[in-house]
Amino acid sequence: MPHLPKTPAAFRWREQIQNAVASRRVFPYLASITILLGLLAGFVVTIVDRRDFPTFGTGVWWAIVTLGTVGYGDVVPHTPWGRVVGSAVIVVGVTFIAYLTAVVTSYFVSAEEESQRESSERALAGEMDRAVEILRRLEDRLAAIEAKLDIDSR
Repeated sequence: MPHLPKTPAAFRWREQIQNAVASRRVFPYLASITILLGLLAGFVVTIVDRRDFPTFGTGVWWAIVTLGTVGYGDVVPHTPWGRVVGSAVIVVGVTFIAYLTAVVTSYFVSAEEESQRESSERALAGEMDRAVEILRRLEDRLAAIEAKLDIDSR
């Protein structure tokens, strides 16, 4: 039995993402990634900016609010490293919102295209049925003409 090369983990991950997008089941992945990023960012900001984020809960609250691009301003980083983490969280949050908007828009556009395609197929099927009926009538009329010509020629 031949030895098959192992598929790199990054390629498998990419395939899973492509399958999720193709099957329109991407939202659970996006929500999971957002929650994980919120927890990770909350943990990191709690470590780098203890003064402004004294508890993990405060850090997670700030990260989720920032990822969601709401930014209440009740808790903000003041240290340079806290601001670096904050900048990264802002960029990820804006990117997530843009991607989510694109996915939802794409879903609606493809649903509309599918509806129009089905409508066009039904209309085409109706036109085909009418064309077949016209051809049948023409064939009957030609048969009748041929029958009369055969009778008259005798």
